[in-house]
Amino acid sequence: MGNLPRLKEDYNSRIKAALTEEFGYKNVMQVPKLQKIVISKGVGAAIADKKLIDYALEEVAAITGQKAVSTISKKDVAAFKLRKGMPIGVKVTLRDSKMYEFLDRLVTASLPRVRDFKGVKASGFDGRGNYNLGITEQIIFPEINIDKVNKISGMDITFVTSANTDKEAKSLLHELGIPFKKN
Repeated sequence: MGNLPRLKEDYNSRIKAALTEEFGYKNVMQVPKLQKIVISKGVGAAIADKKLIDYALEEVAAITGQKAVSTISKKDVAAFKLRKGMPIGVKVTLRDSKMYEFLDRLVTASLPRVRDFKGVKASGFDGRGNYNLGITEQIIFPEINIDKVNKISGMDITFVTSANTDKEAKSLLHELGIPFKKN
């Protein structure tokens, strides 16, 4: 099999036991786990300049280590000069080893590079155990060369967990190393 990512080993050895103790699970299969991480980036200016989608695809692929796909508009919006089928964003879905490696890099290398960072908001949960995090600048990632960036833009990161409640999901993500703000 190859070597396991550090966070996956930590999840199997320590985090499962900690969550079982905290929530009193009777079966190891009840312990919530991180299922996937979806990174998406809207490129609204791509309506005027098609090259921006290519730049966004390259950046997201460099950050995640996996090929990104462009997302297309589903309907016409005359006010934005948008036609159905035009590329307007990029996304990538990470699972298993690449997901844990990306999360490790996000927590240890990228988030500490955010200016005046005090933690991520705990209000990004959706009620079903999933968490959304918005990043305002892509240059916090060490994989991005700041000299080659043509436009500073942000992205959304969605953590999809198997947790049933937001409290369980927050505990899982906190154990995985995501630094939530203190209330």
